[in-house]
Amino acid sequence: MKKVLIIDDHATTRDLVKWALSESGLKLSEASNGEAGILAAKQNHPDLILLDIMMPGGLDGYEVCKQLRSSDTLAKVKIVLLSANDAEADRKRGQEAGANAYLVKPFKPAMLRGVVNKLLEET
Repeated sequence: MKKVLIIDDHATTRDLVKWALSESGLKLSEASNGEAGILAAKQNHPDLILLDIMMPGGLDGYEVCKQLRSSDTLAKVKIVLLSANDAEADRKRGQEAGANAYLVKPFKPAMLRGVVNKLLEET
């Protein structure tokens, strides 16, 4: 069973993502901030991470992505950035941080499932 970690500071967004992926046969886990997300990733070794960009605290999604990419054990995990920002500069920054995909909120559940399934097929 493929594992997906959802890192987002908004419980409503985490619930929406869990609902959208509930019938995908995936093992879903979650974290509410960047620090907790990195710890959860190190403990659970997910196949894919859905990562919010704008989170309070010391680590935003870009920094979390960079730290995951610098980890020997997590460098290959698939990362999808989730953001309300749709500017080209934000997408480019996500790509430079090492993200595999970038989805703009609000997104359609079918679009999320499609991106997740495509990336998981590559693992």
